[in-house]
Amino acid sequence: MKKFLFIKIMAATLFLGIFNQSCTDLEEEVFSQVTVDNFFQSDDEFISALGAAYTTLYGMYGTPGVIGLQEISSRHIVVPTRGQDWDDGGAWRRLHQQTWTSEDPATSGAWGVLNGGVSTCNRLIFQFEQLNNPSTTPFLSELRALRAIYYYWLLDIYGNVPIVTDFEVDAASITQSTRTEVYDFVESELLAALPDVTGAKDGSTYGRVNQDVINTVLAKLYLNAEVYTGTAQWAKAAAAANTVMSTGNYGLTGNYSDNFKADNSGSSEFIFAIPYDKVFAGGFVVNAQTLHYASQATFDLTFQPWNGWATVEDFYNSYEEGDIRQSANHITGPQFGSDGVRLEDAGAEPTDPDGPPLTFTPEINELGPNACRQCGARIGKFEIQTGATENLDNDFPLFRYADVLLMRAEALWRMNAGDGDALAIVNQVRARSGLGAVAQITAEQLLDERGHELFMEGHGRTDEIRFGRFTEARWAKEAQEDCKTIFPLPQSEIDANANFTQNPCY
Repeated sequence: MKKFLFIKIMAATLFLGIFNQSCTDLEEEVFSQVTVDNFFQSDDEFISALGAAYTTLYGMYGTPGVIGLQEISSRHIVVPTRGQDWDDGGAWRRLHQQTWTSEDPATSGAWGVLNGGVSTCNRLIFQFEQLNNPSTTPFLSELRALRAIYYYWLLDIYGNVPIVTDFEVDAASITQSTRTEVYDFVESELLAALPDVTGAKDGSTYGRVNQDVINTVLAKLYLNAEVYTGTAQWAKAAAAANTVMSTGNYGLTGNYSDNFKADNSGSSEFIFAIPYDKVFAGGFVVNAQTLHYASQATFDLTFQPWNGWATVEDFYNSYEEGDIRQSANHITGPQFGSDGVRLEDAGAEPTDPDGPPLTFTPEINELGPNACRQCGARIGKFEIQTGATENLDNDFPLFRYADVLLMRAEALWRMNAGDGDALAIVNQVRARSGLGAVAQITAEQLLDERGHELFMEGHGRTDEIRFGRFTEARWAKEAQEDCKTIFPLPQSEIDANANFTQNPCY
């Protein structure tokens, strides 16, 4: 299924590369040309062109990318500095301590990815509109919705961003919009696109925006409306989540880890996924980011991992006893090669306090510069196959059904802390995790449930902000000002455009 979609996307990328280049060799014999007149003739060709707007999503999981930015700035993930490894001028420590700057590449990377997606959507919308063809209506709506989703992430991460919908706009005329204006734009675009976007859920819509994706993003937008605009929209969040639930298109998998297998494109929980492919669509490199150098022998990897990302000890210890997600999400304990021989950490300084045998310990001795090389539980949520390359085959769930369930539960709970439906939903998710039912819901419990269920899926920071927990003091981090709940605009953007004003705090 995912290979079929990706072939279309690759075809689109090649097409658009040709479409946007001109020939300068006047002596070259031209056998054929791809033009608006002779290419956009069928639905397959429209869908192929759409693929370019989705290729940006492959950059969502990078180093750190959008997903990493959301998780490393939260209580979930930390990237300790181990000697000279993962120092990068202190950027990774600043990301954990929330002391980043407008010049940090880690905070500006997401800006480039998301605005690149917006730009591609604008270009395709412009090209489609030139056709004046009624057949393009559903594809134009799909592009508008995808552009709104990119803007949702920009709204969440950067707040006051420019809204650009004109592909031919003069860069000097671009101005910022307020966070409320961006919120209103995202909502209006999603609602406008909804009727004309397909409601189907099948192989042809996998990895694409359909009505379920739009309603899921609306639920997420409304759930965070009080943060974005100052006005809560709990009822709207509950209703949008219920719309997705009522389709009957999704259900919790019997086994939590089945969602994250190498071949996971058939998951009953995936509403919107990035169809990564180790050969044709790389970029999902969590195994490289988190595993110890010696772990190469555990999985017979074709490369040596980078020994970086690890789980914050307090978060690792926050799981209830019996929660299968603790062991499913993390790798801890003695490490062995594929031949069963105990691995050793026999590298350079800093040395590890428990000696050469490689043991992943939840404890991390310090943030840096001398964090021990084997300290920290490693990210084990996504299956790492024997012989894996740096790029994993696993599809990445941007939006998953368990998230929709928990969003509805939280929205109902926000309106009525004793709501029976909210309690039933939370207990449904807990039961799949091997946990018993609870009699009531608390804010701490809801935040923990979301953190344990959606660990490393890019929701950590957003959830903590909504619960008022993001800027508080925690391990190796002092309390920060509330203005740190949004990131700075890249300094290069401020310098290039006199109309832009930097966010508070920076």
